[in-house]
Amino acid sequence: MKKKNTKILLVDDEPDILEIIGYNLSTEGYQIFTAENGLNAIAKAKKHQPHLIILDVMMPEMDGIEACEKLRAIPDLSETVITFLTARGEDYSQVAGFEAGADDYITKPIKPKVLVSKVKALLRRFKESDSQDTNIKLGNLVINREEYKVLKGKQEIILPRKEFELLALLASKPGKVFKREDILDRVWGNEVVVGGRTIDVHIRKLREKIGDERFKTVKGVGYKFVV
Repeated sequence: MKKKNTKILLVDDEPDILEIIGYNLSTEGYQIFTAENGLNAIAKAKKHQPHLIILDVMMPEMDGIEACEKLRAIPDLSETVITFLTARGEDYSQVAGFEAGADDYITKPIKPKVLVSKVKALLRRFKESDSQDTNIKLGNLVINREEYKVLKGKQEIILPRKEFELLALLASKPGKVFKREDILDRVWGNEVVVGGRTIDVHIRKLREKIGDERFKTVKGVGYKFVV
């Protein structure tokens, strides 16, 4: 994916933050759009359909958590990567962000070079892989990895990107126990600093949407997908 075709939406109520981050990312060749609050962010996202949204948490009109939940309910934005950018580093805030459907969490202040590196890592997932089998079929469940779609019978289930990637990983080898550290590495990558609670939050969401019986917890080890 060429940078000039890559759209990034920056959402923050601090003009200085928008200016600094926008400048550094536009210098890298990305198309940059900005919004000052959650309501404006939703409107801009619907219009431009960005590949990545960098979203502040504490904002007027509508905070980032609520905005993220509403963005995740828009089918056209199901593949959009959403990462929070906030000065708040409390665990509960991070968990709330992941529960709302965020893919990542960045604590500010962050050095421009580090931010650019993080953005590049987040956008790598859009690269196409023609050699990879795009479908996983397990009973009445079909996982289309190319289109990021999940069908349960005739019902289409829209999942945030990280939930989808976690499901696709576990379902790729039914019965195999994936260790927690392997899940963190393969779904979140080494560039993302998250804790074990992050996996638990995403598994809980998948149990609610796909079926509790599909996921088995192996205490002290990790998780496996059950057919």
